[in-house]
Amino acid sequence: MELQEFLDQLNCGDHVVNESETHQFMRMAAFEAMKLTAELNNSYHDLDESRELFARITGKPVDETFALFPPFYTDFGKNITVGKGVFINSGCHFQDQGGITIGEGSLIGHNVVLATLNHEIDPTHRKDMHPAPIVIGRNVWIGANATICPGVSISDGVVVAAGAVVIKDVPANTMVGGVPAKIIKHISL
Repeated sequence: MELQEFLDQLNCGDHVVNESETHQFMRMAAFEAMKLTAELNNSYHDLDESRELFARITGKPVDETFALFPPFYTDFGKNITVGKGVFINSGCHFQDQGGITIGEGSLIGHNVVLATLNHEIDPTHRKDMHPAPIVIGRNVWIGANATICPGVSISDGVVVAAGAVVIKDVPANTMVGGVPAKIIKHISL
């Protein structure tokens, strides 16, 4: 299986059957991601070096306005897209097989988890996985220790409070918080 074939399968929402060719590819890709994240996380890098390593992890160029404070963790990496001016703070975990898109100017706080895979509910197939993308709009601020669940879209201008667990789409220019996250207030512009 080639990378693009794998991405096409995940991005169209096909589930991943345990021990299938797709699952085996996913497992091998995880070891490549672990190697690159270990390189990023286990010694000092200036901002340019961190950008270059992040670009190697994602397999895509990143803008010179992108910034990342390690450590950073991903178990795939090749399905992450970030816009200009994105900042990712330390300790974040991105499970990106289902696809993660972060819009221009967004801020991702310490220890944020972006998870794009769900496991099968049926215990006889529990190791099967269902990918669903996370899309984060422009100028979003996700507070420390928040978790964004598979299939969630966060619209432009949103603030996600620290520790929130976001399980459904969030409308533009709102603040959400809690477990599960609910609208706390509307942000006036």
